[in-house]
Amino acid sequence: MKKNLAVIFGGRSSEHEVSCVSVVTIAKAVDLEKYNMFLIGITKDGEWKLVEDIAGIEDGSWKESPVSAIISPDTKGGLIISQDDMMKVQPIDVIFPVLHGMYGEDGTIQGLFEMADIPYVGCGVFASAASMDKFYTKLVVDTLGIRQAVYVPVLAEQLDDIDEVTARVEAKISYPVFVKPSKAGSSKGVSKADDRAALVVALKEAAKHDYKILVEETIVGREIECAVLGYGKNTKASRVGEILAAAEFYDFDAKYNNAESKTVIGADLPDGKEAEVQKDAVAIFNALDGFGLSRVDFFLEKDTNEVVFNEINTLPGFTSISMYPMLWKDKGYSIESLVETLIEMAKERP
Repeated sequence: MKKNLAVIFGGRSSEHEVSCVSVVTIAKAVDLEKYNMFLIGITKDGEWKLVEDIAGIEDGSWKESPVSAIISPDTKGGLIISQDDMMKVQPIDVIFPVLHGMYGEDGTIQGLFEMADIPYVGCGVFASAASMDKFYTKLVVDTLGIRQAVYVPVLAEQLDDIDEVTARVEAKISYPVFVKPSKAGSSKGVSKADDRAALVVALKEAAKHDYKILVEETIVGREIECAVLGYGKNTKASRVGEILAAAEFYDFDAKYNNAESKTVIGADLPDGKEAEVQKDAVAIFNALDGFGLSRVDFFLEKDTNEVVFNEINTLPGFTSISMYPMLWKDKGYSIESLVETLIEMAKERP
């Protein structure tokens, strides 16, 4: 008997459009001999829509669907489908959330799935929330003895005394520095500051995206990434991929809009460094109570060849140019087998 799979995409975050591209890749890979697939799109305004088919996602017409479909938090509720005065409840066996950024990758929707007692793909509430918040990720990684960029946390309310904030940053880190919203995804609101004036501008820009901000030292080196799959002792790491960014740093436009940005699978690294990255990626994933999948990003420092942790993404992109599926394809996982593995793993959540 077929299982009922809900695939949820879109969302209210700034990465809404990226999610809509990722879901097409995933939905086309679902085994329809095994699953009845229900496509559920969340508009930028937060409306939940039942989507008729993949074509409607590709051309954007799904947003006009007249049919509402929401996950009930009631353990007997499932998927509540309604149109006009008609309503029905559809049982759901497993959920595949394809939601990048806030309200999808930060533990909020995972809490809904937990309340509904429906198995779901990917990291749980804590891992999602802690990994989405770069400051709290750093606090966890600090306990592992893994090097990461030196950082100074700043709250948006502290910008009222901008002189105190800039003095605090300058006392700990030399220019240039990177300024990041703590919880923004896909490098939204990230800026590089070469002096105090640029730092002030960057802090104000980051504050538009989050009330908590990180100022980090600049690591000059290669941008490398490692994909992880599994949970606990069963977690395994892919080979290491390398980002060749078209821009000065790998910001949102460089990731998704600049065709000159390239990825290399199986980066040519100094002896022992790939194993170190793989070990660190698994350690960070497990320390954050990761489950299912994540992509862990590092730098390989130019002068020292030291591995430096950058960030972890608990729901990495699944577009045609995304590193996560490319890294597992290199290990023998087709996109179909990767999607099936993740769905099956959802049912194993402790």
